[in-house]
Parts: sequence; C-alpha cells; structure tokens
Amino acid sequence: MTSAQLMAMVDFLKEVPLFSEVEKISLLELCKESKEELFLKNHRIIQKGEVGDGMYLILKGKVKVHDKEHHYGTLAKGEYFGEYSLIDNKPRSVSVTALEETLLLKIQAANFLKLIDSDKGFVQGILSVLIKRHRELDITQERLAASKKQMELAHSQLSGLIQYAMDAIIMFDGEFRIVLANDSAKAILENEDVELRNILYFLDEESAHLLEKLIGDHSNSSKGMNTHLPNTIKVIGSNEGISTNEGTISSYGNDEETYYTLILRSIDDRIQAERKISTLTKQTEYLQEELKELKQDHGIIAQHASMLNLLGLIDQVAPTQATVLIHGETGTGKELVARAIHNNSNRANGPMVRINCGAIPANLIESELFGHEKGAFTGATNSRKGRFLLADKGTIFLDEIGELPLELQPKLLRVIQEGEFDPVGSSTTQKVDVRIVAATHRDLLALSKEGKFREDLFYRLNVFPIEVPPLRDRGNDVCLIADKMIEHFSKSLSIPIKKLNSAQKKQLLEYHWPGNVRELQNLVERAVIVSKGGEIDWSSILPTSKHLGQVASPIHNDHVLTSKEMLQLEKDNILKALKQTKWKVSGSDGAAVLLGLPSTTLASKIKAFGLTRPV
Repeated sequence: MTSAQLMAMVDFLKEVPLFSEVEKISLLELCKESKEELFLKNHRIIQKGEVGDGMYLILKGKVKVHDKEHHYGTLAKGEYFGEYSLIDNKPRSVSVTALEETLLLKIQAANFLKLIDSDKGFVQGILSVLIKRHRELDITQERLAASKKQMELAHSQLSGLIQYAMDAIIMFDGEFRIVLANDSAKAILENEDVELRNILYFLDEESAHLLEKLIGDHSNSSKGMNTHLPNTIKVIGSNEGISTNEGTISSYGNDEETYYTLILRSIDDRIQAERKISTLTKQTEYLQEELKELKQDHGIIAQHASMLNLLGLIDQVAPTQATVLIHGETGTGKELVARAIHNNSNRANGPMVRINCGAIPANLIESELFGHEKGAFTGATNSRKGRFLLADKGTIFLDEIGELPLELQPKLLRVIQEGEFDPVGSSTTQKVDVRIVAATHRDLLALSKEGKFREDLFYRLNVFPIEVPPLRDRGNDVCLIADKMIEHFSKSLSIPIKKLNSAQKKQLLEYHWPGNVRELQNLVERAVIVSKGGEIDWSSILPTSKHLGQVASPIHNDHVLTSKEMLQLEKDNILKALKQTKWKVSGSDGAAVLLGLPSTTLASKIKAFGLTRPV
C-alpha cells in the first residue's frame, strides 16, 4: 500500500467513532498492519453466533446486515462494520453477507491489541472515546428513564381511559379467551372474573356465530381487521341479564399470535327511547283521531220528546265545567251523549279520552287511570302516562263507573275535588285540568246504601244527572236510526239496500230491544249481509214471535213500569234464557242468540246483574 493510500486510510479511520480521538501517527501504524480482502457476491463475511477477529472497512462494493431472512440494512463504500470485535470476543449478533463483489480492508484484532500494549497515545485515544461513550450512555439511560416514566404515565392514562370508558372494551386471543375487560365490559357480562374465559359463552347463539365468522374470515386473510360489526351483538350476563349492543372489532399482533379488541355500546336505552317515541306517536295518533271525531256531528238521531229533552240538557250543561253522570241501560248510546257534551264545551279543541272501568282488571285499573313509574310493580319496565294525564285540558269519559273498585274511589274523589293525583309508584303529585263525564247502567245510590259505592263520590259525580231512555221508549226513533244504519252498512259493505217499508218498520216498533241501540246496530249489519235483492227480511233476524210476545206484552199493558222494574224484568229474562241454554252464553245454541244480543254484551249484563251459575 502506497504512502498516499495509507494516509487516505488514516483519514478514513479518523471518521470511525472508535478511532476519532486517536492520533494519526498511531492510526498509521494500525493501517500498516492491515490487509485487503476480496469477497464474491453472496459470500458470508460474518456469521451470527461466531466470535469476530477484526473490523472491516468497505473499499468497494456493498454488504447487507441480516438475521436469517430479516434484513436490517445495507452498507456501501466508505462505511465499516465489526468494530466491537476489536475489544471483545463475544459472539456476533448478526450476519454480514456481500451483495456483490466487495473489497474490504480488515484491521486484525491482534494488531489492535498490540498497539494497546505498545502505544500510549493509541490507548489514550481509545479510552477518551470509551469515556465519552460511557457519558453518552449515562445520558441515554437518563433519557430512557425519563421516557420510561412518560411511557408509564401514558400507559396509566391509556389504562384509565380503557378501564373507565363507558363503552365495554374486551380483548381476546385467537381462541376467544378474554385477556382484558374493562369495568363496563364486566358490568354487561355480570362477572368480575372474566379473564381467560371464552367470550362466546357470554353471547347468544346468533352473536356467537357472527363473531366466529369474523375471526375465521380474518385468520384466512393477510390484512388487519378494523371494522364495524355488521349486526348487533346480544350479550347474556352470568346473571341472565341481556343487553343488545352495537360496536367495532379490530385486530393487533404478529404472525405468531393475534389478538382482537371488541368495543361494545349498549343500544338498549336507544331501543327504549324508540319504543317511547313509538308510544308517543300512537298517543298522538289517538289524540288526532279524537280531535278528528270532535269535528263530526254527535251522531244522536232523535225526534222523540224524551230525546229532545235530553238534547236540551246537553246544551245546558256542555258550556259549564260541571261533572255529569249519564245513566241508562247498556247500549243506549251513553258515549254519544258524553261526546256531545264534550263537542259543545269550551274543551272541544282538547282530547276526549275514554275508558271502560268494567273492562279492565281491578289490579290494572289504577295504573290505567293514573299512570305508573318504572318498576312500580312487576312488569312495569317503563313509565307510563295514565288516561287522566292524557285528558289534560280536555274531557275524560268514565264508562261503567259503577264497576270502579271501592278501594280506588277515594283517589278518583281527590281528582274531582283537588284536580290532582299521584301516579302508581311515584311520590310526585300530578296536577290536571280535566272535566269528568261518567256513565253507568247501575243504581249508584242503591249501591252506596249497600256499601258498594262511596256515597260522597256518588254525589260529586251526580252534579248534573242525565237519563238516557231505552230504545223501546223512543217511539219512531228506532226507525230513523235503522234507516241511518242501513245507509251506512249498505255503503261500507257495498250491498245496495232498499228503504224500509211500513211493514218492516212495524216489525222494528213491535220488538222490545233489550240491547237498545247497540243491538239494533248488530241486527242491521247482519240484515244487510243476508239481504236478498236489496230487501231486508227482519223475520230471519229478529228473535222469534214467541220471544217477541213474551217481552213485548208489557208495552201494551196499562201499567207503567218503573226503571227499577224494567231492570228486574230484563234480569229475569236473561236468567230465563240462561236456564234454557244450560248457562251457555255464546254459540249458535247459546243464550246470546236466544236474546238477540252479542255474547260480549250478554256477558257484561250477567256481570252487572250479579248472576252466577248455580252449583
């Protein structure tokens, strides 16, 4: 090697950190003892695990630094490697292989150590570098310690975010074993000890299949996973609690092991909100239908003096705020009277809410009238507004008020007197502005004397009593109503019907009509359906002549029956029909057919009269 080449080599070594503090004269001695070596392409220069014996400077070509198939980097002309082989005899941690024909200058470890022994300046230079490196290492360690603290802080913050997140976060491995679950996850899983348990055990069958498919598809793909769940996940907790969730799933890890993060958010509250919206929508539709009906005529067809007198009473009481008690037999049209009162009042733009006190079980009527809070009783999964609150600024029609349970009557009395009530399960008093119209076919005063109805409630309801006459006492009104009903059913059923002749009207006038207007409506509809050639044949619809003779005879008797006597007559007649049919109410051979009544109407009358089958 020429002098120029040697000096160039010295300058090159001065750029190597290990020799940066060594005097050039000492480096010149080192270069004199070095030798060039040529390596062909793909020749292994350093083998991982072997002890090195020198340092290499690249004069020409390039090499790769690697570990099996993992490539760490490439070195080219002017770069070096293996410097630590000069000062230790530990196995090398990587391999170095020539990528092309490469010329290297090798500094032997033996020559390096020889200079250490003989050249004081060389030793001082090397020590100076090592001391600097030691200081740099201290600084690096301090920085690493600071970084570690920052990482620990960041990890603590991240752990806090995960642990106390409102969403349920569950991490699991490829075998579906849970490795981490935050507090929200443990809450929906209803289990504090979920680590290493199979997450599929906490899902319903459909959700478990979905998760298995997602993981299976990902395991057959080289791409990572980060996606929204295509369907909801239903979680079944250890205590059988069920929650419906939406969420995301993502993957992390390496080729050897993959983990998955499932983030779930309960949509039960949203579902409940949607149900509440649906309920409110239905209530709105209900009220809109009520308002729609308000604009229609009250539907009372009347020419008879008794009914004209009734219409006069409606006109008198409607503009006031007085409570009205409507009395009349079943089927006389008490609801039409209530609607007429509402339509002609200053509350006509508000709702009219109806409730049949006899059609709702005693254990539910309080909740139906006054509403309830969530959890007030078994099955009360949501809060609910009662009919009184729905009727605020309007009218509530309490049909069959005589059937209201005695223990609930003080609460109704409080509403009438104070305009307030407490929903079931609530300690908050609700104020309402409601007009009350009640109706019954029973003698409430007699019931109050028997202790079956509160006397003070009766008097508060009976501020303005209205008696609705039975259809049999309304003369020709039955024919007028029948004409109107025939016109209605003819149109709705698309069956042309001729007007009633005098003989057909006479048949209607001779019948006793125990079921009143409701019975007439049912019989007219049936008559229209079975009509032939547009003709109504009452003989096949009305009860037999024998029955007509039995019930119609009192009409032609000079003795005028009282309301109480008429009720007793109806009761005896129903009892007679029940005995003839062996207490069978419905069916072709039941008492309802014999009486010409709908089975539901007859059942109501049996209950109202307190009739019971003998044992």
